Amino acid sequence: MRLQYLMKHIPSQTYLWIAVTLFAASNSIVRKLTNIGTQHLIDGRNPISACNVLFVSNLCALMVLIPVFRRQLTRQSLQALSRQDWAILIVVSVLSGAIAPALIFIALSQAMVNNVILVGRIEPPLILALSVWILHDRLNRWEVIGTLISLVGVIFTITLQHPSSSPVAMGLLALGQGEILTILGVSAAAIATVISKAKLDHISLGLYTIVRLIVGTIVFFILAVKLYRVEHFIDVASPLLWQWMLLYGIVIVVIGQLCWFRGLRMSTTSEAALVNSFSPVLGIVAAYLILGEQPLFAHYVGGSIILLGLLFNQIGIWQKTSSKSSAIGTNLIQQIGARTGFKGI
Repeated sequence: MRLQYLMKHIPSQTYLWIAVTLFAASNSIVRKLTNIGTQHLIDGRNPISACNVLFVSNLCALMVLIPVFRRQLTRQSLQALSRQDWAILIVVSVLSGAIAPALIFIALSQAMVNNVILVGRIEPPLILALSVWILHDRLNRWEVIGTLISLVGVIFTITLQHPSSSPVAMGLLALGQGEILTILGVSAAAIATVISKAKLDHISLGLYTIVRLIVGTIVFFILAVKLYRVEHFIDVASPLLWQWMLLYGIVIVVIGQLCWFRGLRMSTTSEAALVNSFSPVLGIVAAYLILGEQPLFAHYVGGSIILLGLLFNQIGIWQKTSSKSSAIGTNLIQQIGARTGFKGI
Protein backbone atom coordinates (compact mmCIF):
# COMPACT_ATOMS: atom_id res chain seq x y z
CA MET A 1 0.00 0.00 0.00
CA ARG A 2 2.78 2.39 0.92
CA LEU A 3 4.61 1.59 -2.35
CA GLN A 4 1.45 2.21 -4.40
CA TYR A 5 0.85 5.48 -2.56
CA LEU A 6 4.44 6.55 -3.25
CA MET A 7 4.23 5.62 -6.95
CA LYS A 8 1.04 7.65 -7.39
CA HIS A 9 2.69 10.75 -5.95
CA ILE A 10 5.92 10.56 -7.96
CA PRO A 11 5.85 13.30 -10.64
CA SER A 12 5.26 11.98 -14.16
CA GLN A 13 8.44 13.62 -15.46
CA THR A 14 10.47 11.64 -12.93
CA TYR A 15 9.35 8.42 -14.63
CA LEU A 16 10.19 9.90 -18.04
CA TRP A 17 13.65 11.01 -16.92
CA ILE A 18 14.43 7.58 -15.48
CA ALA A 19 13.28 5.84 -18.66
CA VAL A 20 15.05 8.17 -21.10
CA THR A 21 18.27 7.99 -19.06
CA LEU A 22 18.20 4.19 -19.10
CA PHE A 23 17.38 4.05 -22.82
CA ALA A 24 20.14 6.54 -23.60
CA ALA A 25 22.64 4.38 -21.71
CA SER A 26 21.51 1.16 -23.42
CA ASN A 27 23.81 1.67 -26.43
CA SER A 28 26.86 1.94 -24.21
CA ILE A 29 25.74 -0.93 -22.01
CA VAL A 30 25.35 -3.22 -25.04
CA ARG A 31 28.88 -2.33 -26.20
CA LYS A 32 30.20 -2.88 -22.66
CA LEU A 33 28.54 -6.29 -22.42
CA THR A 34 29.95 -7.44 -25.77
CA ASN A 35 33.39 -6.26 -24.61
CA ILE A 36 33.01 -8.37 -21.47
CA GLY A 37 32.11 -11.32 -23.67
CA THR A 38 35.34 -10.96 -25.67
CA GLN A 39 37.24 -11.45 -22.40
CA HIS A 40 35.43 -14.74 -21.70
CA LEU A 41 35.43 -16.53 -25.04
CA ILE A 42 34.02 -20.05 -25.33
CA ASP A 43 36.03 -22.00 -27.92
CA GLY A 44 36.81 -18.70 -29.62
CA ARG A 45 33.17 -17.50 -29.58
CA ASN A 46 31.79 -14.47 -27.77
CA PRO A 47 28.87 -15.70 -25.60
CA ILE A 48 27.60 -12.12 -25.22
CA SER A 49 27.38 -11.45 -28.94
CA ALA A 50 25.02 -8.83 -30.34
CA CYS A 51 22.62 -11.51 -31.59
CA ASN A 52 22.52 -13.29 -28.23
CA VAL A 53 21.95 -10.02 -26.37
CA LEU A 54 19.10 -8.98 -28.66
CA PHE A 55 17.44 -12.41 -28.58
CA VAL A 56 17.68 -12.91 -24.81
CA SER A 57 16.74 -9.31 -23.97
CA ASN A 58 13.55 -9.73 -26.01
CA LEU A 59 12.74 -12.90 -24.07
CA CYS A 60 13.29 -11.02 -20.79
CA ALA A 61 11.01 -8.24 -22.00
CA LEU A 62 8.26 -10.71 -22.91
CA MET A 63 8.45 -12.46 -19.55
CA VAL A 64 7.78 -9.15 -17.81
CA LEU A 65 5.50 -7.28 -20.22
CA ILE A 66 3.06 -10.16 -20.88
CA PRO A 67 1.90 -10.17 -17.20
CA VAL A 68 1.78 -6.36 -17.24
CA PHE A 69 -0.52 -6.26 -20.29
CA ARG A 70 -2.37 -9.53 -19.67
CA ARG A 71 -5.75 -7.76 -19.50
CA GLN A 72 -5.31 -6.50 -23.05
CA LEU A 73 -4.27 -9.92 -24.38
CA THR A 74 -7.72 -11.47 -24.47
CA ARG A 75 -9.23 -13.80 -27.04
CA GLN A 76 -11.75 -11.10 -27.91
CA SER A 77 -9.04 -8.52 -28.62
CA LEU A 78 -7.16 -10.95 -30.85
CA GLN A 79 -10.29 -11.99 -32.73
CA ALA A 80 -11.22 -8.34 -33.23
CA LEU A 81 -8.19 -7.88 -35.50
CA SER A 82 -8.91 -8.28 -39.18
CA ARG A 83 -6.60 -10.06 -41.63
CA GLN A 84 -5.43 -6.66 -42.82
CA ASP A 85 -4.64 -5.65 -39.22
CA TRP A 86 -2.57 -8.80 -38.74
CA ALA A 87 -0.73 -8.33 -42.03
CA ILE A 88 0.15 -4.71 -41.20
CA LEU A 89 1.07 -5.60 -37.62
CA ILE A 90 3.42 -8.32 -38.85
CA VAL A 91 5.10 -5.92 -41.31
CA VAL A 92 5.55 -3.33 -38.56
CA SER A 93 6.87 -5.99 -36.18
CA VAL A 94 9.44 -7.18 -38.71
CA LEU A 95 10.63 -3.63 -39.42
CA SER A 96 10.74 -2.26 -35.87
CA GLY A 97 11.10 -5.47 -33.86
CA ALA A 98 13.66 -7.38 -35.94
CA ILE A 99 15.37 -5.42 -38.70
CA ALA A 100 15.82 -2.06 -36.94
CA PRO A 101 17.26 -3.35 -33.63
CA ALA A 102 19.44 -5.93 -35.40
CA LEU A 103 21.03 -3.25 -37.59
CA ILE A 104 21.56 -0.96 -34.59
CA PHE A 105 23.20 -3.78 -32.61
CA ILE A 106 25.57 -4.55 -35.48
CA ALA A 107 26.29 -0.82 -35.94
CA LEU A 108 27.30 -0.57 -32.28
CA SER A 109 30.02 -3.15 -32.90
CA GLN A 110 31.42 -1.24 -35.89
CA ALA A 111 31.17 2.45 -35.00
CA MET A 112 31.64 4.78 -32.06
CA VAL A 113 28.61 4.77 -29.77
CA ASN A 114 28.44 8.57 -30.08
CA ASN A 115 28.19 8.23 -33.87
CA VAL A 116 25.32 5.76 -33.57
CA ILE A 117 23.53 8.08 -31.12
CA LEU A 118 23.88 11.25 -33.19
CA VAL A 119 23.41 9.72 -36.64
CA GLY A 120 20.36 7.95 -35.24
CA ARG A 121 18.75 11.35 -34.67
CA ILE A 122 17.69 11.35 -38.32
CA GLU A 123 14.79 9.13 -37.25
CA PRO A 124 12.47 11.95 -36.01
CA PRO A 125 12.99 14.03 -39.21
CA LEU A 126 12.33 10.91 -41.29
CA ILE A 127 9.11 10.26 -39.39
CA LEU A 128 7.95 13.84 -39.89
CA ALA A 129 8.84 13.79 -43.61
CA LEU A 130 7.04 10.48 -44.19
CA SER A 131 4.03 11.71 -42.20
CA VAL A 132 3.77 14.79 -44.41
CA TRP A 133 4.28 12.81 -47.61
CA ILE A 134 2.09 9.78 -46.90
CA LEU A 135 -0.35 10.95 -44.23
CA HIS A 136 -0.53 14.59 -45.32
CA ASP A 137 0.20 15.79 -41.80
CA ARG A 138 0.75 19.50 -41.30
CA LEU A 139 3.87 20.86 -39.65
CA ASN A 140 4.24 24.35 -38.30
CA ARG A 141 7.27 26.40 -39.29
CA TRP A 142 9.12 25.67 -36.04
CA GLU A 143 8.96 21.92 -36.66
CA VAL A 144 10.19 22.38 -40.24
CA ILE A 145 13.09 24.58 -39.09
CA GLY A 146 13.94 22.18 -36.27
CA THR A 147 13.91 19.19 -38.60
CA LEU A 148 16.22 20.85 -41.13
CA ILE A 149 18.63 21.99 -38.41
CA SER A 150 18.77 18.49 -36.92
CA LEU A 151 19.61 17.05 -40.34
CA VAL A 152 22.40 19.58 -40.70
CA GLY A 153 23.71 18.47 -37.31
CA VAL A 154 23.79 14.84 -38.41
CA ILE A 155 25.62 15.80 -41.61
CA PHE A 156 28.21 17.77 -39.64
CA THR A 157 28.71 14.81 -37.30
CA ILE A 158 29.64 12.67 -40.30
CA THR A 159 31.55 15.15 -42.48
CA LEU A 160 33.84 16.39 -39.70
CA GLN A 161 35.15 12.87 -39.24
CA HIS A 162 37.25 10.73 -41.53
CA PRO A 163 36.13 7.10 -41.13
CA SER A 164 38.97 4.67 -41.67
CA SER A 165 36.63 2.56 -43.77
CA SER A 166 34.12 4.47 -45.87
CA PRO A 167 32.09 2.21 -48.17
CA VAL A 168 30.08 5.22 -49.33
CA ALA A 169 31.65 8.57 -50.19
CA MET A 170 29.75 11.48 -51.72
CA GLY A 171 31.98 14.54 -51.76
CA LEU A 172 32.62 15.53 -48.16
CA LEU A 173 30.09 12.98 -46.88
CA ALA A 174 31.97 9.77 -46.09
CA LEU A 175 29.92 7.10 -44.36
CA GLY A 176 31.47 4.24 -42.43
CA GLN A 177 29.74 0.88 -42.29
CA GLY A 178 28.44 1.52 -38.79
CA GLU A 179 26.87 4.82 -39.83
CA ILE A 180 25.26 3.18 -42.88
CA LEU A 181 23.76 0.43 -40.72
CA THR A 182 22.47 3.05 -38.26
CA ILE A 183 20.75 4.98 -41.06
CA LEU A 184 19.19 1.79 -42.42
CA GLY A 185 18.05 0.76 -38.93
CA VAL A 186 16.38 4.06 -38.03
CA SER A 187 14.85 4.23 -41.52
CA ALA A 188 13.16 0.87 -40.93
CA ALA A 189 11.93 2.10 -37.56
CA ALA A 190 10.64 5.36 -39.07
CA ILE A 191 8.68 3.51 -41.76
CA ALA A 192 7.17 1.24 -39.10
CA THR A 193 6.16 4.27 -37.03
CA VAL A 194 4.32 5.93 -39.91
CA ILE A 195 2.56 2.68 -40.84
CA SER A 196 1.50 2.25 -37.21
CA LYS A 197 0.23 5.81 -37.08
CA ALA A 198 -1.81 5.34 -40.25
CA LYS A 199 -3.20 1.83 -39.79
CA LEU A 200 -2.81 0.60 -36.20
CA ASP A 201 -4.04 3.48 -34.04
CA HIS A 202 -7.08 1.42 -32.97
CA ILE A 203 -4.96 -1.37 -31.48
CA SER A 204 -4.28 -1.24 -27.73
CA LEU A 205 -0.77 -0.43 -26.55
CA GLY A 206 -0.33 -3.77 -24.78
CA LEU A 207 -1.41 -5.88 -27.74
CA TYR A 208 0.70 -3.80 -30.11
CA THR A 209 3.79 -4.08 -27.88
CA ILE A 210 3.55 -7.82 -27.17
CA VAL A 211 2.78 -8.88 -30.75
CA ARG A 212 5.60 -6.70 -32.05
CA LEU A 213 8.04 -8.29 -29.60
CA ILE A 214 6.95 -11.86 -30.32
CA VAL A 215 6.94 -11.50 -34.10
CA GLY A 216 10.16 -9.46 -34.08
CA THR A 217 11.96 -12.04 -31.95
CA ILE A 218 10.82 -14.97 -34.10
CA VAL A 219 11.71 -13.24 -37.37
CA PHE A 220 15.09 -12.13 -36.03
CA PHE A 221 15.90 -15.69 -34.94
CA ILE A 222 14.91 -17.10 -38.34
CA LEU A 223 16.96 -14.49 -40.23
CA ALA A 224 20.00 -15.06 -38.01
CA VAL A 225 19.77 -18.84 -38.51
CA LYS A 226 19.44 -18.39 -42.29
CA LEU A 227 22.43 -16.05 -42.43
CA TYR A 228 24.72 -17.63 -39.83
CA ARG A 229 23.20 -21.14 -39.27
CA VAL A 230 21.73 -22.32 -35.98
CA GLU A 231 25.21 -22.75 -34.47
CA HIS A 232 25.26 -18.96 -34.16
CA PHE A 233 23.07 -19.33 -31.04
CA ILE A 234 25.06 -22.21 -29.57
CA ASP A 235 26.01 -20.11 -26.53
CA VAL A 236 22.54 -18.68 -25.88
CA ALA A 237 22.29 -20.75 -22.67
CA SER A 238 25.66 -19.58 -21.37
CA PRO A 239 25.54 -18.76 -17.62
CA LEU A 240 27.73 -15.72 -18.27
CA LEU A 241 25.24 -14.40 -20.84
CA TRP A 242 22.19 -14.91 -18.60
CA GLN A 243 24.02 -13.52 -15.58
CA TRP A 244 24.47 -10.18 -17.34
CA MET A 245 21.21 -10.32 -19.24
CA LEU A 246 19.18 -10.70 -16.05
CA LEU A 247 20.75 -7.48 -14.78
CA TYR A 248 20.39 -5.82 -18.18
CA GLY A 249 16.82 -7.06 -18.52
CA ILE A 250 15.74 -5.87 -15.09
CA VAL A 251 17.37 -2.44 -15.31
CA ILE A 252 16.95 -1.49 -18.98
CA VAL A 253 14.04 -3.57 -20.20
CA VAL A 254 11.82 -3.88 -17.14
CA ILE A 255 12.40 -0.68 -15.18
CA GLY A 256 12.97 1.37 -18.34
CA GLN A 257 9.86 0.16 -20.17
CA LEU A 258 7.53 0.37 -17.15
CA CYS A 259 8.73 3.88 -16.24
CA TRP A 260 8.34 4.90 -19.89
CA PHE A 261 4.76 3.67 -20.17
CA ARG A 262 3.73 5.10 -16.82
CA GLY A 263 5.42 8.44 -17.48
CA LEU A 264 3.81 8.81 -20.90
CA ARG A 265 0.33 8.01 -19.62
CA MET A 266 0.64 10.69 -16.92
CA SER A 267 2.26 13.38 -19.09
CA THR A 268 1.34 15.83 -21.81
CA THR A 269 2.85 15.69 -25.30
CA SER A 270 5.10 18.69 -24.70
CA GLU A 271 6.41 17.29 -21.39
CA ALA A 272 7.30 13.94 -22.98
CA ALA A 273 8.92 15.59 -26.00
CA LEU A 274 10.97 17.93 -23.79
CA VAL A 275 12.42 15.11 -21.69
CA ASN A 276 13.03 13.00 -24.80
CA SER A 277 14.99 15.85 -26.44
CA PHE A 278 17.79 15.33 -23.90
CA SER A 279 18.34 11.74 -25.05
CA PRO A 280 21.40 12.50 -27.25
CA VAL A 281 23.14 14.38 -24.42
CA LEU A 282 22.44 11.60 -21.94
CA GLY A 283 23.67 9.03 -24.45
CA ILE A 284 26.98 10.82 -24.98
CA VAL A 285 27.47 11.22 -21.22
CA ALA A 286 26.73 7.51 -20.76
CA ALA A 287 29.29 6.59 -23.45
CA TYR A 288 31.92 8.60 -21.60
CA LEU A 289 31.09 7.23 -18.13
CA ILE A 290 30.58 3.59 -19.14
CA LEU A 291 33.06 3.19 -22.00
CA GLY A 292 35.40 6.12 -21.50
CA GLU A 293 34.55 7.19 -25.06
CA GLN A 294 35.75 10.77 -25.40
CA PRO A 295 33.53 12.89 -27.69
CA LEU A 296 35.29 14.17 -30.79
CA PHE A 297 35.13 17.70 -32.16
CA ALA A 298 32.57 16.44 -34.68
CA HIS A 299 30.34 15.20 -31.87
CA TYR A 300 30.44 18.55 -30.07
CA VAL A 301 29.60 20.48 -33.24
CA GLY A 302 27.02 18.05 -34.62
CA GLY A 303 25.45 17.45 -31.22
CA SER A 304 25.09 21.17 -30.53
CA ILE A 305 23.37 21.72 -33.88
CA ILE A 306 21.06 18.76 -33.26
CA LEU A 307 20.12 20.16 -29.84
CA LEU A 308 19.32 23.49 -31.47
CA GLY A 309 17.05 21.67 -33.92
CA LEU A 310 15.37 19.84 -31.05
CA LEU A 311 14.76 23.19 -29.34
CA PHE A 312 12.92 24.50 -32.41
CA ASN A 313 10.94 21.26 -32.59
CA GLN A 314 10.00 21.70 -28.95
CA ILE A 315 8.72 25.21 -29.65
CA GLY A 316 6.57 23.78 -32.43
CA ILE A 317 5.17 21.12 -30.09
CA TRP A 318 4.41 23.76 -27.44
CA GLN A 319 2.43 25.72 -30.01
CA LYS A 320 0.43 22.65 -31.05
CA THR A 321 -0.38 21.61 -27.50
CA SER A 322 -0.79 25.02 -25.85
CA SER A 323 -4.53 24.46 -25.67
CA LYS A 324 -4.28 20.82 -24.55
CA SER A 325 -3.25 19.59 -21.14
CA SER A 326 -4.69 16.08 -21.10
CA ALA A 327 -2.57 12.96 -20.70
CA ILE A 328 -1.16 11.28 -23.78
CA GLY A 329 -3.38 8.72 -25.47
CA THR A 330 -2.44 5.25 -26.65
CA ASN A 331 -1.85 6.24 -30.28
CA LEU A 332 0.46 9.08 -29.28
CA ILE A 333 2.29 6.79 -26.85
CA GLN A 334 3.15 4.50 -29.77
CA GLN A 335 4.34 7.43 -31.89
CA ILE A 336 6.46 9.08 -29.20
CA GLY A 337 7.75 5.69 -28.14
CA ALA A 338 9.02 5.01 -31.62
CA ARG A 339 10.69 8.40 -31.82
CA THR A 340 12.71 7.70 -28.70
CA GLY A 341 14.97 5.44 -30.72
CA PHE A 342 16.79 2.38 -29.41
CA LYS A 343 15.35 1.25 -26.07
CA GLY A 344 17.48 -1.78 -25.33
CA ILE A 345 15.21 -4.32 -27.06
